[in-house]
Amino acid sequence: MIKFSVPRSSSIRLAATLCAVSLASFTLQDTTPKPDESRFTPVVIADNLDEPMVFEVMKDGTAYIIERKGALKKYDPVTKSTDLIATIPVNTKYTSAEGVVREAEEGLMGFTMDPNYEKNHWIYLYYAHPTEKKHILGRWEIKEGQLVEASKKTLLEVETQREVCCHTGGGMTWDKAGNLYLTVGNNTGNQKGAQTDERPGRSSWDDQGHAGNTNDLRGKILRIHPEPNGTAGAAPYTIPEGNLYPKGTAKTRPEIYSMGHRNPWRIAVDSKTGYVYWGEVGPDAGEDSEIGPKGYDELNQAKKPGNFGWPWFVGNDQAFPVYDYATDKPLAKKDPKNLVNTSPNNTGLTDLLPTAPSFIYYPYGVSEKFPLVGSGSRSATGGPIYHQADFTNPKRPWPAYYENKWIAADFSRGWIMAISMDDKGDYQSMERVLPNYHPVQPIDIKFGPDGDLYILEYGSNWFRKSDNSRLVRIEYNGGNRKPLVEIATDKKGGTVPFQAKLSSEGTKDYDGDALKYSWKIASAGKVLKTFTTTNPEITFDKPGVYTATLTVTDAKGSSNSKSLKVVAGNEPPKVTVNLDGNQTFFFAGKPIRYQVDVDDKEDGSLAAGKIKPEQVAVSIDYTSEGFDYAEVIQSQRSVDASTQFAVAQVLMGKSDCKVCHQPNTKSVGPSFADISNKYKGQNGALDKLVKKVLEGGSGVWGEVAMAAHPSLPVADAEVIVKYILNSTDKTLSTLAVKGDYTPDIPKGDNGKGKVLIRAAFTDRAVGNSKAIPAQTTEEMIVLRNPEIFAAEAAVVKGAELKALGVAGQGFSVVSFDNSYLGFKSIDLSGIQKLELNAAAQKREGSVGGTIEVRLDSPTGEIIGQQKVEMAPEVDIAKVMAEMESEKKNAKPATPAKAPTNRFARPPVHVSLRDTKGKHDLYLVFKNDNAKSIEPLFSFSKITFQQ
Repeated sequence: MIKFSVPRSSSIRLAATLCAVSLASFTLQDTTPKPDESRFTPVVIADNLDEPMVFEVMKDGTAYIIERKGALKKYDPVTKSTDLIATIPVNTKYTSAEGVVREAEEGLMGFTMDPNYEKNHWIYLYYAHPTEKKHILGRWEIKEGQLVEASKKTLLEVETQREVCCHTGGGMTWDKAGNLYLTVGNNTGNQKGAQTDERPGRSSWDDQGHAGNTNDLRGKILRIHPEPNGTAGAAPYTIPEGNLYPKGTAKTRPEIYSMGHRNPWRIAVDSKTGYVYWGEVGPDAGEDSEIGPKGYDELNQAKKPGNFGWPWFVGNDQAFPVYDYATDKPLAKKDPKNLVNTSPNNTGLTDLLPTAPSFIYYPYGVSEKFPLVGSGSRSATGGPIYHQADFTNPKRPWPAYYENKWIAADFSRGWIMAISMDDKGDYQSMERVLPNYHPVQPIDIKFGPDGDLYILEYGSNWFRKSDNSRLVRIEYNGGNRKPLVEIATDKKGGTVPFQAKLSSEGTKDYDGDALKYSWKIASAGKVLKTFTTTNPEITFDKPGVYTATLTVTDAKGSSNSKSLKVVAGNEPPKVTVNLDGNQTFFFAGKPIRYQVDVDDKEDGSLAAGKIKPEQVAVSIDYTSEGFDYAEVIQSQRSVDASTQFAVAQVLMGKSDCKVCHQPNTKSVGPSFADISNKYKGQNGALDKLVKKVLEGGSGVWGEVAMAAHPSLPVADAEVIVKYILNSTDKTLSTLAVKGDYTPDIPKGDNGKGKVLIRAAFTDRAVGNSKAIPAQTTEEMIVLRNPEIFAAEAAVVKGAELKALGVAGQGFSVVSFDNSYLGFKSIDLSGIQKLELNAAAQKREGSVGGTIEVRLDSPTGEIIGQQKVEMAPEVDIAKVMAEMESEKKNAKPATPAKAPTNRFARPPVHVSLRDTKGKHDLYLVFKNDNAKSIEPLFSFSKITFQQ
């Protein structure tokens, strides 16, 4: 598999106690308690990004972000907006030997700001030249928030190839002396374990001529000192003392600080020790073989310049043989202490420095030495070393607990680790940071000027925009926290007199402070009663509208409040939606039989005919994946709850519909009434208008074009169009109170949405003056797709969540012996079996095990069980060769076959005993012979089948 030039990894725990740290600070670090995770708040700063790569944050909160396709964007903390300020022309493609153009990893890859930015306003960008085969480090000036194109100065060029992918690097940072560090990927083809193809014409596949070449800048960490003039023949940079080879050494490049890198990623310099830290993305091999060892990712440290061994070594000096591609045989392995480079593609020194040790290294499978990093996909990112002294008067400095520790992330595994070092700077330990925060492919991580940690999340989709890409700020609150207030009542109204129980259940204080409760019951602005108990009972004996407000104050005087309304003098109606069948899941193409019952103390009942069916709003909608159905209930405050189209109105309120359209009057576009009158009743009108909403159009209603809405889910567009087509009906309560509904998945929808069955009734106001308002009761049943992501489990015990990095797939669950997942209130009526995409893969260290399906508790009744065997290993090289052969031998006139996933494993089925009604469902995983750190198997989704 070709890797994206981004990090991959799992969970690490390190703390930095370096030799330069005083004994006092070391003692403080050892004794400072770990802060509770509730003190950290993730705040989304910028979203809707398109392949974000690197960011920088200014003292005023302004953030600059680069995107791979060339965009430079600016986040304004005042307007809370993110705007494009420049586009750098870049290359993002490569052309294979067969002439096929493919997406490359390169583009706009690196970004940093000058240490003296406040004075000179310089930024540095590292990018792939749009037409020439080279990567360029350039400097620009930012003036009044805009990039000054004419200010560009080219500092450095790296010769590259564009006939094969991958690895670009692009990480940049500075040391105290103003030296700039730049990570450069090896820019070599991925083949075998390491790339050592010495055949003529194959230099792009020989990393001995790139990463292992002292006279080539690829596969290196560079260190230069940018100079302010850099024009008219003056050197744009000078070489600091102490790089790997002194300036003037034959067959070497003096810019090289360290060499032997495959894909060095985000880089940081410890401000106290000067040690350099970075993430290193390793090769893909899942196990040792004759062509080399299994692949390892590395989180590395350089106490001084050195040679880190690639392409001959990985991990703790695990050796690759030089491979003879002409005879298809592995040759001898190199000696890490007497390393020589005899490749014909090497233009540098033959005798190389001994290899430097790797700091932390981990494979796909379980790491015995670093078990916390987990298993599975890996892509070591790196991150900053925390010293509070690096910040001037920070507003929210991170706690002393993290002093001297390396805060490092893994792109693929989605964890953040705090890595501790001893007083010599050697590895000591690691632990998870914010384990309940799951960044989606963190691609850059650093502290801002105020002491906040920032995480740039690349998002789920590779080589294209993701709707979950964003810049997140992790704020730390080291002081007193306000109480969290929750409020509820068992009755929101009734005929007088009636008694209501007010509840503060769920109210808590994260600091553990003693809390004081103060309830105020008010009407018409006048406080009528007060209570100081946690859950008071109150009798309402006079008609009116009352407000109950709970204020909770902690021991330090911080308070928080919440309110609710109670209507006395009008009993709320009772609305019930009855279903004949499963009440958790819908099944596409299978009818749902429903019946609505309404009973109101003052108005009568639907069954007795006192309430007419047309007075009851009944709606059934299929909504897209991700639709927040809670907003439909909340919308009662702003829209008529009795409408059949409450879901449509919520969707329209979140879109731009009202910018151009009004219900009954022409605006920029036609009114909804005009659209309804034109199209209602026409065959194909629904599909035609849905397409127009998604794709846009013009010429029907005038010169103004209809904007396209390509990101609007087709299911949601269909709900909106149905509302528009029916907007001229005198009543919008057109669905029967009893009937069948067959879920029909709109074309183009992924079928993972929900069916919302909603019934609402608003009774009549009470009193001659109607002083007691009408009451609305709404009942909604949400039926979900029968496919559940494993990470949705309400209870996770002993299992691990791991970000998959695949759009729509969420997180994989890695099971261990006696671990389990719990799902609350699942209706098992009619469910005959579960299907899991579970697999026990040797390359991830899995050993297999048994799934037990239990009712109501992890030790409850077993209604099904199934063993998950070890999956046979897939010969990746063989599969790739077969695919290449099929492609090469395909006849031009033959239609292309639908792509198949040759790496897919057959699903695991667990048959269930017939079970009725709703239960808490537990999946318990067992293997008595497994070690505690050995995963049994992993899976990401469960499908309930009838």
